[in-house]
Amino acid sequence: MTSSTRGIVLFAHGSRDPQWREPMEAVAALIRARQPNTPVCCAYLEICTPSLPEAAINLIAAGARQIRVFPLFLGVGKHAREDFPRLIAQIRAAHPDVVFELLPTAGEYEQLTALMADIALS
Repeated sequence: MTSSTRGIVLFAHGSRDPQWREPMEAVAALIRARQPNTPVCCAYLEICTPSLPEAAINLIAAGARQIRVFPLFLGVGKHAREDFPRLIAQIRAAHPDVVFELLPTAGEYEQLTALMADIALS
């Protein structure tokens, strides 16, 4: 990897049920299939591993110097408004040489809202 490699973290809530992770892992697999040179991993706020800081460390160890964090949440609740920005600030402080980008939650994208409506109407 080059010093400009961008990694992606798909960030979700977490669950004790191992099947719960399957949709997040499927998104990661599609990213890998579409862009094999883009390192991608899933991370979880609680219950599951890796945590967001652990995922960041793993991507940095693999050579990422830019990390895009995509919260796979439909709603913009307390986690999105308070927890995500606080976690990102802590990670930025711990890794000042890495650029972290926190994307809006998945549910804030019009494309996803339209897709869900299309699926419901099909």
